[in-house]
Amino acid sequence: MALQGKTALITGAGSGIGEAIAKAFAREGARVLIHDVRDEAALLAGELGGAFLKADLSQPEQVRTLAYEALSHGAVDILVNNAGLQRINPVDEYDEETWRMMIQVMLTAPFQLIKHLLPGMKKKGWGRIINMASVHGLVASPFKSAYISAKHGLVGLTKTVALEAGEFGVTVNAICPAYVRTPLVESQVADQARTTGLSEREVEEKVFLGSAAIKHLIEPSEVAELALFLASGKGASITGTALPIDVGWTAR
Repeated sequence: MALQGKTALITGAGSGIGEAIAKAFAREGARVLIHDVRDEAALLAGELGGAFLKADLSQPEQVRTLAYEALSHGAVDILVNNAGLQRINPVDEYDEETWRMMIQVMLTAPFQLIKHLLPGMKKKGWGRIINMASVHGLVASPFKSAYISAKHGLVGLTKTVALEAGEFGVTVNAICPAYVRTPLVESQVADQARTTGLSEREVEEKVFLGSAAIKHLIEPSEVAELALFLASGKGASITGTALPIDVGWTAR
């Protein structure tokens, strides 16, 4: 199995993309440390034979505690910075507290975890860091300034740490998906359908996928398989990249 003997910390792993990555990694032999802010994620950790670590990443001290708790399980070989936030109302995009929270959860928390876990990877001479950015880490859209700033920053962090860690056998990459069929996105589609009078399929195609060449939402398992490739030996020569899985969005 591709990840036999490896330990992986996956943030925001209680549902959606994080859950799919955790399942893919466990299938390939990894011991998975399931982070989430919700207690329900403990059930997934139990199913996968892993451990559940609870922390609120909007609180810097809890991120540090999360890193220490992860290391108490032994060396962390793979770090997947996947955690995000529930939908933010566009009217709040210039609210300073909203900005602080989004930057903390999606940029500063990944930096904190890298800071604490990278030394062990360097010492071991092997490691994988995968940052879940977004197509909005590569391009912009209106009314998403805080989110896009965080994701652009995460791509920059990815490239910098890749250059610093490569000589130690550690690869660092970002995955940049377009809209993925997660419970959050599905709820957004349903909300838009109610307010616009369009069918949910029409909302997907015209609102969410207007810039895409392929008019379907990405499945979480597709993103998980890309993460698995990067985490395995097959991805050993790939580092410092921001890999889009975006149904053609950035081809324009």
